[in-house]
Amino acid sequence: MGRKQAPRAAGSGWLNTYADMVTLMLCFFVMLFNPSEVDITELAALTASISGDPTHGGKSLAAGRLSDLGNNINSMPSMEKGRSLGLAAKKAVSLFAPEIKSSKITITSDERGLVITLAADSFFRTASAELNIEETRDTLLKIAGFLSDEGLSSRRFRIEGHTDSGDTDPDVWPSNWELSTARAVNVLHYLTDFGADEKRFSVAGYADTRPFYSNDTAEGRAYNRRVDIIILDEGHF
Repeated sequence: MGRKQAPRAAGSGWLNTYADMVTLMLCFFVMLFNPSEVDITELAALTASISGDPTHGGKSLAAGRLSDLGNNINSMPSMEKGRSLGLAAKKAVSLFAPEIKSSKITITSDERGLVITLAADSFFRTASAELNIEETRDTLLKIAGFLSDEGLSSRRFRIEGHTDSGDTDPDVWPSNWELSTARAVNVLHYLTDFGADEKRFSVAGYADTRPFYSNDTAEGRAYNRRVDIIILDEGHF
């Protein structure tokens, strides 16, 4: 009789099939994911939960030991304010979709809050603080209505004027400081004429001191000529 052969060790070929299955499932769920429907604050909470932040319990399939702590933190006033600003951002992107598509408006957020940026070249006459109201009336009406929304009733706003580094006509504007401030003030006047609450606004002019891009190119200068309407975060009231 021949000797019995020793049993073979289990192969690892199944790992390839398993990896392929996981990859296909990941692709499937990525295709189902619609970022336009995600609440910004909820997404941040979910990200923190996945990365192991113990203060955001309750975001897993089963309730964790710290889920109550996470729920309590999410119900604090500061979290509610952050959530309302996230919802405002979603609404703004939807409301101003035509203006965003045509590059008249951009919607961003930073440490100041939610920022609605008006491209100066689309709203103002060249080297002037006079609004091209015939072309921009409908947009300004929408902005005024948006700022008057009940969901923003506790918020304050600041309008900031900015210019590029080019020289102004000294017979009209002594410097870019006066031009940037005048543009911000004129936006304020139209928004309040269209129904926004004047008492909730402040105004600032920054001339060319806070550029988005380098002023060495025409495109950069065009981006730097702007007016920012900011829905202020708590720390910037």
